[in-house]
Amino acid sequence: MTPTRVQPPSDCPAIRVVMMPRDTNADHTIFGGVLLSYIDQAGFVEARRQARRRYVTVAMDKVEFHAPVYVGDVVSFNCETVRVGRSSITVRVTVVADRFASTGEAVKVTEAEVVYVALDEQGRPSAVLDPV
Repeated sequence: MTPTRVQPPSDCPAIRVVMMPRDTNADHTIFGGVLLSYIDQAGFVEARRQARRRYVTVAMDKVEFHAPVYVGDVVSFNCETVRVGRSSITVRVTVVADRFASTGEAVKVTEAEVVYVALDEQGRPSAVLDPV
């Protein structure tokens, strides 16, 4: 059964990833595009937690990287649903890197709002939540 109201924010990250050498650029930091991909995946996990639908990404708000991410960092992608429309859902994704090289330092790397549209079996926009 699909929920008819928004679930409260989860205390756990939607996803958590260890950054590996294959994801580095020439400066030996993690490519921004790798993080954008994980932001999209984490936002999808949150949208899916709210309502089990097929979703496509239609927009990602401005993303500014405030700190680099390094190999070995454990990066958490924390999500919160900020808006549910008829056929769209907007999720805020906050990215925090737990530094491998230091003891307990957690650095906010970036955040973004991602908009997803729910699709029906024919690939057309459909309602996110069941009517009350």
